[in-house]
Amino acid sequence: MTAILQTQIPYNPLASQRLPGIKPLPVANWLRSDDAFGDQMAERERLLDTARDKVLMLDEGGRPAAEELLERVLAHLYPGAKGHVQRPDGVTVEIDWQDPLGTLGRITQQDFCILEKPEGAAEHVLTGAVLCFPASWTLSEKFMRPLIAIHVPVDSYDANIAARVQRLFDGVQVDRPLWRFNALWYHDPMLHQPRSADAPREQPRSEEAGFMRSETQSILRLPRTRAVVFSIHTFVLSRADVLRQWQQDEQDIETV
Repeated sequence: MTAILQTQIPYNPLASQRLPGIKPLPVANWLRSDDAFGDQMAERERLLDTARDKVLMLDEGGRPAAEELLERVLAHLYPGAKGHVQRPDGVTVEIDWQDPLGTLGRITQQDFCILEKPEGAAEHVLTGAVLCFPASWTLSEKFMRPLIAIHVPVDSYDANIAARVQRLFDGVQVDRPLWRFNALWYHDPMLHQPRSADAPREQPRSEEAGFMRSETQSILRLPRTRAVVFSIHTFVLSRADVLRQWQQDEQDIETV
């Protein structure tokens, strides 16, 4: 399969940051498209058609939040849309309110995870997701699990980080989303890379890997259901493009 790559990224993925690396996000910047939009959307369509049970899961209790999320995304990206939307690549998509996550997966580049905190629970639970582009994790293993279980086996996600992340999920306010990014070197540029929590993981050295995979991750609270939405915008760039952009950024800083 041909690799789907962006040629640039709207931040420096090589910049160091302290975990969890959370920053405020203007609502207007919550969802964006980029130079890989058409190709990524075609791949999302293919996965939803051929592997729906692997990339989409929704608990019936999470349906109200999924419907509210679809309302929010439509208002953000396609204001005034009724019955269908026309994507930036010219493709028309019917709005199916019986399949809110499936519709979301076909109208925007982002993957979405819906997390809700049951009455009396200490942590948010993953009650629904459309996850076409997993980066070394498997949706079926995380569905209906709490935050700390979702992050197993991430070595850096210790009890201290887990407590800080849960406080962020508890405290995020409506219309005041937050964001962070990650960045890892990969040998394989494929977007759909599920991996079981028990499977071995080998992180290639930066000088050996041909691609960088970086996710823009945001958390946003829905006003009606109070669910927290974790959205993921996936970038995959060739090593050459990452280094070219980094060098340009360095030059721009020196000339300021």
